[in-house]
Amino acid sequence: MSTALAELLQISQTLLVTGFVVFLRIGGMMALLPAFGEQSIPARVRLALGLAFTVVVLPAVEVPAPTALICAAEVMIGLLIGAVLRLFVIALQIAGTLAAQATSLSQLFGGSSGEPQPAIGHLLMLGGLALAVQSGLHVRFAQLMIGSYDALPPGGFPDAALVRAWGLAGVAQAFALAFSIAAPFVVAGLIYNVALGAINRAMPQLMVAFVGAPALTAGGLVLLMIAAPTGLMVWLGAFEGFLGNPFEVSP
Repeated sequence: MSTALAELLQISQTLLVTGFVVFLRIGGMMALLPAFGEQSIPARVRLALGLAFTVVVLPAVEVPAPTALICAAEVMIGLLIGAVLRLFVIALQIAGTLAAQATSLSQLFGGSSGEPQPAIGHLLMLGGLALAVQSGLHVRFAQLMIGSYDALPPGGFPDAALVRAWGLAGVAQAFALAFSIAAPFVVAGLIYNVALGAINRAMPQLMVAFVGAPALTAGGLVLLMIAAPTGLMVWLGAFEGFLGNPFEVSP
């Protein structure tokens, strides 16, 4: 009986130490993960989610014994992966800001979230995260966490050149995605301003600003209703494509 209890205690200690090392990486990711790491989610819920992901990932990976260097490297790797994933949420916010500025909707219904941003950005962010969660985001994140131990093995810091290239590729993709989503609003705003200028030149006595401002707001809302679903599907496709091969570095 004593021998069995001693063996069980040894196994438990090993699992706790290994789980602690795994939790360091996952905890760093949970601080920035889309949907699961949002600031609006209570800290206790995020901690519980981090522990749940640790339990899922732990049986599938092997990690060395913890040292100060390994612990620091694991936290850094987790923050790095989380930051690259967070760029997709920032892309939605950038797209919303561009669309709001182009259609004069930057203040309408704004200020409803913890982060100051236009209402369109808030709507796009919530819609995109809802679609991602509905499509099985927790499973994709678990696969990414397990795969990260092959791409970025524990035991040391990742190569700086590869991290820089990976980060730059993520930033470039985020800005390209944001401009793609906001393109209909930017084009519509440009056409509106050109038409308004032409009308003002043709009829200087007409107060075109008072006539055109309500039309721009109404047109922006109608365009939001039409273009937002397509933009969110474009974003979801890019996000799922990245999760399919997250550690590829674009040439």
